[in-house]
Amino acid sequence: MNEMSAPQEPRLTSLAHGGGCGCKIAPGVLADILRGGSGLAVPPELLVGIETSDDAAVYKINERQALVATTDFFMPIVDDPGDFGRIAATNAISDVYAMGGTPLFALAIVGMPISRISTATIGAILDGGGAACREAGIPIAGGHTIDSVEPIYGLVAVGLVDPAYLKRNANARPGDVLILGKPLGVGVFSAALKKERLDAGAYAAMVASTTKLNTPGPRLGALAGVHAMTDVTGFGLAGHALEMARGSGARIRIDWAAVPLLAGARDLAAAGFVTGASGRNWASYGHEVRLAPALGDVDRALLCDPQTSGGLLVACAPEAAGEVLAIFREEGFAEAASIGRVEAGAPELAVA
Repeated sequence: MNEMSAPQEPRLTSLAHGGGCGCKIAPGVLADILRGGSGLAVPPELLVGIETSDDAAVYKINERQALVATTDFFMPIVDDPGDFGRIAATNAISDVYAMGGTPLFALAIVGMPISRISTATIGAILDGGGAACREAGIPIAGGHTIDSVEPIYGLVAVGLVDPAYLKRNANARPGDVLILGKPLGVGVFSAALKKERLDAGAYAAMVASTTKLNTPGPRLGALAGVHAMTDVTGFGLAGHALEMARGSGARIRIDWAAVPLLAGARDLAAAGFVTGASGRNWASYGHEVRLAPALGDVDRALLCDPQTSGGLLVACAPEAAGEVLAIFREEGFAEAASIGRVEAGAPELAVA
Protein backbone atom coordinates (compact mmCIF):
# COMPACT_ATOMS: atom_id res chain seq x y z
CA MET A 1 0.00 0.00 0.00
CA ASN A 2 1.42 3.39 -0.93
CA GLU A 3 1.82 6.35 1.39
CA MET A 4 -1.21 8.08 -0.10
CA SER A 5 -3.59 5.61 1.60
CA ALA A 6 -2.91 4.98 5.27
CA PRO A 7 -3.44 1.34 6.33
CA GLN A 8 -6.33 2.23 8.62
CA GLU A 9 -8.30 3.83 5.83
CA PRO A 10 -11.14 1.84 4.24
CA ARG A 11 -11.02 0.87 0.57
CA LEU A 12 -12.44 3.68 -1.53
CA THR A 13 -14.90 1.33 -3.23
CA SER A 14 -16.19 0.19 0.18
CA LEU A 15 -17.37 3.75 0.87
CA ALA A 16 -19.66 3.87 -2.17
CA HIS A 17 -22.91 2.07 -2.89
CA GLY A 18 -21.95 2.03 -6.59
CA GLY A 19 -18.95 2.93 -8.68
CA GLY A 20 -18.12 4.84 -11.84
CA CYS A 21 -20.87 5.30 -14.41
CA GLY A 22 -22.69 2.39 -12.79
CA CYS A 23 -23.89 5.04 -10.31
CA LYS A 24 -26.14 6.58 -12.95
CA ILE A 25 -29.86 6.66 -12.29
CA ALA A 26 -31.47 3.98 -14.46
CA PRO A 27 -32.57 5.38 -17.85
CA GLY A 28 -36.26 4.62 -17.25
CA VAL A 29 -36.25 6.37 -13.88
CA LEU A 30 -34.34 9.31 -15.32
CA ALA A 31 -36.90 9.65 -18.11
CA ASP A 32 -39.68 9.81 -15.53
CA ILE A 33 -37.83 12.48 -13.56
CA LEU A 34 -37.20 14.66 -16.60
CA ARG A 35 -40.74 14.17 -17.89
CA GLY A 36 -42.05 15.94 -14.80
CA GLY A 37 -39.93 19.04 -15.32
CA SER A 38 -41.39 22.28 -16.63
CA GLY A 39 -40.37 23.47 -20.06
CA LEU A 40 -38.16 26.51 -20.38
CA ALA A 41 -37.69 28.86 -23.30
CA VAL A 42 -34.88 27.64 -25.55
CA PRO A 43 -32.89 30.31 -27.42
CA PRO A 44 -31.94 29.57 -31.02
CA GLU A 45 -28.27 29.74 -30.04
CA LEU A 46 -28.69 26.57 -27.95
CA LEU A 47 -27.81 24.06 -30.65
CA VAL A 48 -27.98 21.03 -28.34
CA GLY A 49 -29.96 20.71 -25.13
CA ILE A 50 -31.65 17.78 -23.38
CA GLU A 51 -34.00 16.80 -26.19
CA THR A 52 -32.10 13.72 -27.41
CA SER A 53 -30.08 12.85 -24.27
CA ASP A 54 -26.91 13.99 -26.01
CA ASP A 55 -23.48 14.08 -24.38
CA ALA A 56 -23.15 17.84 -23.80
CA ALA A 57 -24.93 21.14 -24.21
CA VAL A 58 -23.77 23.24 -27.16
CA TYR A 59 -24.29 27.01 -27.39
CA LYS A 60 -23.50 28.93 -30.58
CA ILE A 61 -21.25 31.96 -30.09
CA ASN A 62 -20.78 32.88 -33.75
CA GLU A 63 -20.72 31.22 -37.16
CA ARG A 64 -17.43 29.44 -36.46
CA GLN A 65 -17.54 28.82 -32.72
CA ALA A 66 -19.88 27.08 -30.31
CA LEU A 67 -19.35 26.40 -26.62
CA VAL A 68 -19.55 22.77 -25.48
CA ALA A 69 -20.37 22.29 -21.78
CA THR A 70 -20.86 19.13 -19.77
CA THR A 71 -20.50 17.77 -16.26
CA ASP A 72 -19.84 14.25 -15.01
CA PHE A 73 -18.94 12.89 -11.58
CA PHE A 74 -19.27 9.63 -9.70
CA MET A 75 -18.15 7.48 -6.79
CA PRO A 76 -15.00 5.32 -6.84
CA ILE A 77 -14.72 2.53 -9.37
CA VAL A 78 -11.23 1.60 -8.08
CA ASP A 79 -9.41 1.83 -4.75
CA ASP A 80 -6.25 3.59 -5.89
CA PRO A 81 -6.98 7.31 -5.40
CA GLY A 82 -4.82 8.49 -8.30
CA ASP A 83 -6.45 6.03 -10.69
CA PHE A 84 -9.90 7.07 -9.47
CA GLY A 85 -9.15 10.73 -10.20
CA ARG A 86 -7.71 9.99 -13.65
CA ILE A 87 -10.66 7.80 -14.63
CA ALA A 88 -13.27 10.31 -13.46
CA ALA A 89 -11.59 13.23 -15.24
CA THR A 90 -11.07 11.27 -18.46
CA ASN A 91 -14.71 10.25 -18.40
CA ALA A 92 -15.91 13.85 -18.01
CA ILE A 93 -13.71 15.22 -20.78
CA SER A 94 -14.96 12.47 -23.12
CA ASP A 95 -18.32 14.19 -23.56
CA VAL A 96 -16.61 17.18 -25.20
CA TYR A 97 -14.78 14.87 -27.62
CA ALA A 98 -18.04 13.02 -28.33
CA MET A 99 -19.55 16.24 -29.72
CA GLY A 100 -16.55 16.70 -32.03
CA GLY A 101 -15.22 19.42 -29.74
CA THR A 102 -11.83 20.36 -28.34
CA PRO A 103 -11.59 20.79 -24.54
CA LEU A 104 -10.67 24.25 -23.18
CA PHE A 105 -10.69 23.99 -19.38
CA ALA A 106 -12.34 22.18 -16.49
CA LEU A 107 -13.79 22.83 -13.04
CA ALA A 108 -13.46 20.20 -10.32
CA ILE A 109 -16.44 18.69 -8.44
CA VAL A 110 -15.30 17.22 -5.13
CA GLY A 111 -17.35 15.61 -2.37
CA MET A 112 -15.38 13.68 0.24
CA PRO A 113 -16.11 12.02 3.63
CA ILE A 114 -13.35 13.92 5.38
CA SER A 115 -13.80 11.95 8.61
CA ARG A 116 -13.18 8.65 6.81
CA ILE A 117 -10.26 9.30 4.45
CA SER A 118 -7.11 11.36 4.78
CA THR A 119 -6.31 14.64 3.12
CA ALA A 120 -3.41 12.82 1.43
CA THR A 121 -5.85 10.41 -0.23
CA ILE A 122 -8.10 13.28 -1.29
CA GLY A 123 -5.08 15.10 -2.67
CA ALA A 124 -4.08 12.02 -4.66
CA ILE A 125 -7.57 11.86 -6.22
CA LEU A 126 -7.27 15.49 -7.30
CA ASP A 127 -3.74 14.90 -8.58
CA GLY A 128 -5.05 12.02 -10.71
CA GLY A 129 -7.70 14.28 -12.19
CA GLY A 130 -5.08 16.92 -12.83
CA ALA A 131 -2.90 14.40 -14.66
CA ALA A 132 -5.77 13.55 -17.05
CA CYS A 133 -6.40 17.23 -17.70
CA ARG A 134 -2.73 17.86 -18.41
CA GLU A 135 -2.79 15.02 -20.92
CA ALA A 136 -5.82 16.67 -22.56
CA GLY A 137 -3.91 19.97 -22.59
CA ILE A 138 -6.34 21.85 -20.35
CA PRO A 139 -6.18 23.47 -16.90
CA ILE A 140 -8.47 22.89 -13.93
CA ALA A 141 -9.53 26.48 -13.43
CA GLY A 142 -11.53 26.11 -10.22
CA GLY A 143 -14.30 24.02 -8.74
CA HIS A 144 -16.29 23.29 -5.60
CA THR A 145 -15.80 20.99 -2.61
CA ILE A 146 -18.18 19.60 0.02
CA ASP A 147 -18.03 17.13 2.92
CA SER A 148 -20.17 14.20 1.77
CA VAL A 149 -21.08 10.72 2.98
CA GLU A 150 -19.56 9.01 -0.07
CA PRO A 151 -16.47 10.01 -2.10
CA ILE A 152 -17.44 11.86 -5.27
CA TYR A 153 -15.15 13.32 -7.91
CA GLY A 154 -15.63 14.65 -11.42
CA LEU A 155 -15.41 17.69 -13.65
CA VAL A 156 -17.33 20.35 -15.45
CA ALA A 157 -15.65 20.24 -18.85
CA VAL A 158 -15.88 23.12 -21.33
CA GLY A 159 -14.77 23.06 -24.94
CA LEU A 160 -15.18 24.60 -28.37
CA VAL A 161 -16.50 23.22 -31.64
CA ASP A 162 -17.09 24.68 -35.08
CA PRO A 163 -20.89 24.33 -35.55
CA ALA A 164 -20.21 22.88 -38.99
CA TYR A 165 -18.32 20.00 -37.35
CA LEU A 166 -20.70 19.43 -34.43
CA LYS A 167 -21.68 15.76 -34.16
CA ARG A 168 -24.85 14.85 -32.31
CA ASN A 169 -26.13 11.43 -31.32
CA ALA A 170 -29.26 12.05 -33.39
CA ASN A 171 -28.20 12.26 -37.04
CA ALA A 172 -27.39 8.67 -37.98
CA ARG A 173 -28.70 7.70 -41.44
CA PRO A 174 -29.95 4.40 -42.86
CA GLY A 175 -27.00 2.68 -44.48
CA ASP A 176 -24.48 4.04 -41.99
CA VAL A 177 -21.83 1.78 -40.49
CA LEU A 178 -21.43 1.72 -36.69
CA ILE A 179 -17.90 1.82 -35.26
CA LEU A 180 -17.02 1.40 -31.57
CA GLY A 181 -13.73 2.82 -30.27
CA LYS A 182 -13.11 0.82 -27.05
CA PRO A 183 -13.91 -2.70 -25.85
CA LEU A 184 -16.74 -3.38 -23.39
CA GLY A 185 -16.45 -4.96 -19.95
CA VAL A 186 -15.53 -2.17 -17.53
CA GLY A 187 -18.58 -2.74 -15.35
CA VAL A 188 -17.87 -6.47 -15.13
CA PHE A 189 -14.26 -5.78 -14.19
CA SER A 190 -15.32 -3.27 -11.53
CA ALA A 191 -17.72 -5.83 -10.02
CA ALA A 192 -14.90 -8.38 -9.83
CA LEU A 193 -12.56 -5.78 -8.32
CA LYS A 194 -15.02 -4.91 -5.58
CA LYS A 195 -15.08 -8.60 -4.60
CA GLU A 196 -11.27 -8.81 -4.87
CA ARG A 197 -11.43 -11.24 -7.78
CA LEU A 198 -9.75 -9.12 -10.48
CA ASP A 199 -6.12 -10.00 -11.19
CA ALA A 200 -3.37 -7.43 -11.72
CA GLY A 201 -3.31 -7.82 -15.50
CA ALA A 202 -7.04 -7.27 -15.84
CA TYR A 203 -6.88 -4.29 -13.48
CA ALA A 204 -4.14 -2.74 -15.61
CA ALA A 205 -6.23 -3.29 -18.75
CA MET A 206 -9.27 -1.66 -17.13
CA VAL A 207 -7.28 1.38 -16.02
CA ALA A 208 -5.60 1.69 -19.43
CA SER A 209 -8.99 1.69 -21.15
CA THR A 210 -10.75 4.06 -18.76
CA THR A 211 -7.91 6.60 -18.70
CA LYS A 212 -7.51 6.71 -22.48
CA LEU A 213 -8.82 10.05 -23.71
CA ASN A 214 -11.22 9.88 -26.69
CA THR A 215 -8.98 12.22 -28.67
CA PRO A 216 -10.19 11.07 -32.12
CA GLY A 217 -13.39 13.06 -31.51
CA PRO A 218 -12.39 16.38 -33.14
CA ARG A 219 -10.86 14.66 -36.18
CA LEU A 220 -13.95 12.49 -36.60
CA GLY A 221 -16.16 15.54 -36.19
CA ALA A 222 -14.44 17.20 -39.13
CA LEU A 223 -15.30 14.30 -41.46
CA ALA A 224 -18.38 14.91 -43.61
CA GLY A 225 -18.97 11.17 -43.74
CA VAL A 226 -19.43 10.97 -39.95
CA HIS A 227 -23.10 11.63 -39.28
CA ALA A 228 -23.55 10.91 -35.56
CA MET A 229 -21.37 10.28 -32.54
CA THR A 230 -21.75 9.56 -28.83
CA ASP A 231 -19.75 7.83 -26.11
CA VAL A 232 -20.77 4.60 -24.42
CA THR A 233 -21.00 5.08 -20.67
CA GLY A 234 -23.39 4.14 -17.85
CA PHE A 235 -26.35 2.95 -19.93
CA GLY A 236 -24.19 0.38 -21.72
CA LEU A 237 -23.77 -0.18 -25.44
CA ALA A 238 -27.45 -1.06 -25.79
CA GLY A 239 -28.66 2.06 -24.00
CA HIS A 240 -26.51 4.52 -25.91
CA ALA A 241 -27.19 2.81 -29.24
CA LEU A 242 -30.90 3.14 -28.47
CA GLU A 243 -30.47 6.85 -27.76
CA MET A 244 -28.90 7.15 -31.20
CA ALA A 245 -31.71 5.12 -32.76
CA ARG A 246 -34.45 7.17 -31.12
CA GLY A 247 -32.82 10.51 -31.92
CA SER A 248 -32.20 9.49 -35.53
CA GLY A 249 -35.58 7.84 -36.08
CA ALA A 250 -33.91 4.66 -37.32
CA ARG A 251 -33.26 1.03 -36.41
CA ILE A 252 -29.79 -0.02 -35.27
CA ARG A 253 -28.52 -3.54 -35.83
CA ILE A 254 -25.44 -4.83 -33.96
CA ASP A 255 -23.33 -7.81 -34.96
CA TRP A 256 -22.58 -9.08 -31.46
CA ALA A 257 -19.65 -11.27 -32.57
CA ALA A 258 -17.90 -8.14 -33.88
CA VAL A 259 -18.16 -6.17 -30.62
CA PRO A 260 -14.75 -5.98 -28.87
CA LEU A 261 -14.57 -7.08 -25.22
CA LEU A 262 -11.87 -6.65 -22.61
CA ALA A 263 -9.97 -9.93 -22.31
CA GLY A 264 -11.63 -12.09 -19.68
CA ALA A 265 -14.83 -10.04 -19.47
CA ARG A 266 -17.04 -12.84 -20.77
CA ASP A 267 -15.64 -15.36 -18.29
CA LEU A 268 -16.08 -12.96 -15.38
CA ALA A 269 -19.66 -12.18 -16.42
CA ALA A 270 -20.38 -15.89 -16.68
CA ALA A 271 -19.02 -16.29 -13.14
CA GLY A 272 -21.58 -13.77 -11.88
CA PHE A 273 -19.51 -10.59 -11.71
CA VAL A 274 -22.20 -8.29 -13.06
CA THR A 275 -23.18 -4.88 -11.70
CA GLY A 276 -26.66 -4.06 -10.48
CA ALA A 277 -26.71 -1.27 -13.06
CA SER A 278 -26.66 -3.85 -15.86
CA GLY A 279 -29.96 -5.29 -14.66
CA ARG A 280 -31.47 -1.84 -14.12
CA ASN A 281 -30.47 -0.86 -17.63
CA TRP A 282 -32.19 -3.91 -19.12
CA ALA A 283 -35.32 -3.32 -17.03
CA SER A 284 -35.48 0.24 -18.42
CA TYR A 285 -35.01 -0.42 -22.13
CA GLY A 286 -35.06 -4.18 -22.73
CA HIS A 287 -38.49 -3.95 -24.37
CA GLU A 288 -36.84 -1.98 -27.19
CA VAL A 289 -34.13 -4.58 -27.83
CA ARG A 290 -34.53 -7.65 -30.03
CA LEU A 291 -31.96 -10.28 -29.05
CA ALA A 292 -31.21 -13.25 -31.29
CA PRO A 293 -32.37 -16.52 -29.64
CA ALA A 294 -28.77 -17.75 -29.52
CA LEU A 295 -27.76 -14.93 -27.17
CA GLY A 296 -28.11 -15.65 -23.46
CA ASP A 297 -27.87 -13.98 -20.08
CA VAL A 298 -24.13 -13.36 -20.29
CA ASP A 299 -24.50 -11.62 -23.66
CA ARG A 300 -27.33 -9.50 -22.29
CA ALA A 301 -25.28 -8.55 -19.23
CA LEU A 302 -22.37 -7.44 -21.41
CA LEU A 303 -24.65 -5.58 -23.80
CA CYS A 304 -26.06 -3.59 -20.85
CA ASP A 305 -22.78 -3.40 -18.93
CA PRO A 306 -22.23 0.16 -17.68
CA GLN A 307 -19.04 1.54 -19.15
CA THR A 308 -17.02 4.17 -17.33
CA SER A 309 -15.05 6.36 -19.73
CA GLY A 310 -16.13 4.10 -22.58
CA GLY A 311 -15.44 4.37 -26.27
CA LEU A 312 -16.88 6.59 -28.96
CA LEU A 313 -19.75 5.11 -30.98
CA VAL A 314 -19.69 6.51 -34.50
CA ALA A 315 -22.27 6.28 -37.29
CA CYS A 316 -20.68 7.01 -40.64
CA ALA A 317 -21.26 6.50 -44.35
CA PRO A 318 -19.84 3.17 -45.58
CA GLU A 319 -17.27 4.96 -47.75
CA ALA A 320 -15.97 6.83 -44.66
CA ALA A 321 -15.58 3.73 -42.47
CA GLY A 322 -12.00 3.06 -43.55
CA GLU A 323 -10.92 6.61 -42.70
CA VAL A 324 -12.74 6.49 -39.35
CA LEU A 325 -10.98 3.26 -38.39
CA ALA A 326 -7.65 4.68 -39.58
CA ILE A 327 -8.06 7.72 -37.31
CA PHE A 328 -8.80 5.44 -34.37
CA ARG A 329 -5.73 3.33 -35.13
CA GLU A 330 -3.47 6.38 -35.53
CA GLU A 331 -4.52 7.61 -32.08
CA GLY A 332 -3.88 4.28 -30.38
CA PHE A 333 -7.31 2.65 -30.38
CA ALA A 334 -6.19 -0.72 -31.72
CA GLU A 335 -9.43 -2.51 -30.78
CA ALA A 336 -11.79 -0.11 -32.56
CA ALA A 337 -14.14 -2.14 -34.73
CA SER A 338 -17.08 -1.97 -37.09
CA ILE A 339 -19.93 -3.50 -35.08
CA GLY A 340 -23.15 -2.93 -37.01
CA ARG A 341 -25.24 -0.69 -39.17
CA VAL A 342 -28.15 1.72 -39.23
CA GLU A 343 -31.32 0.71 -41.04
CA ALA A 344 -34.59 2.36 -42.01
CA GLY A 345 -37.41 1.53 -39.66
CA ALA A 346 -38.97 2.31 -36.32
CA PRO A 347 -36.38 3.08 -33.61
CA GLU A 348 -35.20 -0.09 -31.92
CA LEU A 349 -32.06 -2.14 -31.39
CA ALA A 350 -31.55 -5.57 -32.94
CA VAL A 351 -28.63 -7.70 -31.76
CA ALA A 352 -27.63 -10.93 -33.49
